[in-house]
Amino acid sequence: MTTTSAPRTSTSRVAAAATVGTALESYDFYTYSYFAAFFAGPFFFSALGSTGALLASFATIGIAFVVRPIGAVLFGHLGDRMGRRRTLIVTITLMGVATGVVGLLPTGEGWAMFGAVALVLLRIVQGLSLGGEWGGAVLLATEHADARRRPFFASLPQLGSPIGSVAAGGLMLAMFFGIGPEAMAAWGWRIPFLLAIPLIAVSLYLRWSVDETPVFKAIAARGERERNPVWAAIRTQPAAFGVAILVALLGIGSYSLMNTYTMGYGVTQLGYDEMQLLTAATIGGLLQFVTVPFFGWLATRIGSARVVALGAVGTLLIAFPIYWLLGSATFAVLVVLMVVGGILPTASWAALGGTMQELFRGRHAYSALSVAYALAAVVSGFIPFLTDALGVASGGAWWHPGIVLAALSALTLVGAIAAQRMRHLGDEDADAAQAVVEDRVPAPA
Repeated sequence: MTTTSAPRTSTSRVAAAATVGTALESYDFYTYSYFAAFFAGPFFFSALGSTGALLASFATIGIAFVVRPIGAVLFGHLGDRMGRRRTLIVTITLMGVATGVVGLLPTGEGWAMFGAVALVLLRIVQGLSLGGEWGGAVLLATEHADARRRPFFASLPQLGSPIGSVAAGGLMLAMFFGIGPEAMAAWGWRIPFLLAIPLIAVSLYLRWSVDETPVFKAIAARGERERNPVWAAIRTQPAAFGVAILVALLGIGSYSLMNTYTMGYGVTQLGYDEMQLLTAATIGGLLQFVTVPFFGWLATRIGSARVVALGAVGTLLIAFPIYWLLGSATFAVLVVLMVVGGILPTASWAALGGTMQELFRGRHAYSALSVAYALAAVVSGFIPFLTDALGVASGGAWWHPGIVLAALSALTLVGAIAAQRMRHLGDEDADAAQAVVEDRVPAPA
């Protein structure tokens, strides 16, 4: 008699393990984005002047995105060779430690050079770990799920963005109100970074407690692991790579534009108070706790690529009106604009993982998802810098952020249309592995 035990991992635990890493990634991103918008320039780059300091602080955001492809290649290789779960344990550890150490950097005129160099090095470590986080999280969620629920589970790692943004924004708001701007500039800015360290323990526990995915187990059992998964993915599926990058641009880039550039632009050019912008962004983030699962559910009904296209079309329509109204908005209108400007790109964001997972074979899926996402993130990471440069060139014209948002929407729409017409190779591998899992019951003698 032959028996094979069923997997021990529950879907809820898999969802938590997949989401926790993207939540910490998002927490790091938004915490550093607020830090870059308000503090990094004066602390480390004041010698460059006010404009140069702001540009330099935004550039440190982009540095982490530049090295993401390197991390994607490295950890994508490990994820396709050693397994999704093991690799995600490494990435979450590096990410949390690097984020926490930012909170220990010295400031002051005598430490400006040292602090600037250390900050850049830590952003490089963060970028490397981030390169291997998202693709693995999506695969951890989807490769455990059945075909019917796979698009919904693919949306759950995307909840990490609102979790991180609400946690970072809410903490910043509470500290600004609790200790005041002077104390925040003196020492309070360190606390959000230092809190990342205890969060590592929770993240590691969740990821240790889940099984490896059925897809990777099946690939390993059949001896089908690629020697060089990154090259295999590029060689065998080059068109899918281009489509995946286009699909990801709006989902990643809109957050970079709305929550980084618009923050600094709103304070320095439009005269908003930091608290107003943080409050509006936090309210928009809270709403995503509803919209992300909703769009994930919608993807199970009409398909992930169609939901991405829906978000791209909607964002394209509101790209210019939202920035035209922002120039003279009251606080109530500001909140509405941030909410509307968040909901429509959220459709593309929520269905991004499902759309990209469908494109690639499981044997090189970790590498393919990670590299494609990282390349899109490289472009998106410099959006605050490029938008600011466009604003300078246009003399601060109200429409300059709208051009960037409209361009992102149009490119993602093209990618979504192409993805809808491509074969769902990732689903085919996942379906086959899931069928094997369902057969793992005691066999009769």
